Amino acid sequence: MLDPGYGYVRISQFQSRTGDNLREALEKLEEKSDGPLKGLVLDLRNNPGGVLSAAVSVSDAFLKDGIIVYTEGRLDDAKLKFNAKPTDILHGAPLVVLVNGGSASASEIVAGALQDHQRAIIMGKKTFGKGSVQTILPMDNGSALKLTTAKYYTPSGTSIQATGIAPDIELENLKIAESDGAASKRLKEADLARHLEGDGERKQGDAKAADKTKDGGADKSTPLAKRDYAIYEALNLLKGLAILQKHSS
Repeated sequence: MLDPGYGYVRISQFQSRTGDNLREALEKLEEKSDGPLKGLVLDLRNNPGGVLSAAVSVSDAFLKDGIIVYTEGRLDDAKLKFNAKPTDILHGAPLVVLVNGGSASASEIVAGALQDHQRAIIMGKKTFGKGSVQTILPMDNGSALKLTTAKYYTPSGTSIQATGIAPDIELENLKIAESDGAASKRLKEADLARHLEGDGERKQGDAKAADKTKDGGADKSTPLAKRDYAIYEALNLLKGLAILQKHSS
């Protein structure tokens, strides 16, 4: 969980059970959230791809209908089309997908499908551009010949090959750094000596002291959204989309 109600899932590569693993991970996040998520960050950065069926399964998890991906080749058996089933496991909650130049093949299929169906905001850098289909032919001498037999196309008919997926929001490769706050800190009522305590202020102070004692005086590790600039921006965008969705409903 990045924040109460906001989840994060990273897929490092697409294997046969990736779709099932994603659904299991989201169920656990919903348990931690005590209900449906307000939004999700799906991290596909530096994911080189993998099994096509896994990319279809992951895309299908968030789409209710329409084409996920299709292939075109010289021969009829190279022409395939994959459609979504009417189930969105996020129940329409906002989705942000993080990509970069290391996102390739199956990652681009997922990003392209969710982008074309306007189901997710794609954020980061343009993807690798690996949109070709290879067929492996076994040879009599025990070796094999790998041929490029088709190309992947997004639902809108855009070829992924050599072009990649352009993000809706491009991010620079920045790092988050904590400010010491010395120049911008403003004096507040709570900073004044012998100020009148507000309701719950004493309880809050006692709770912090108890946590510090329990943890042996050590600070907890820095949250992921404060260590990774892209995740930080994605979380802020999710919060804005969730607010907008709530106001429009």
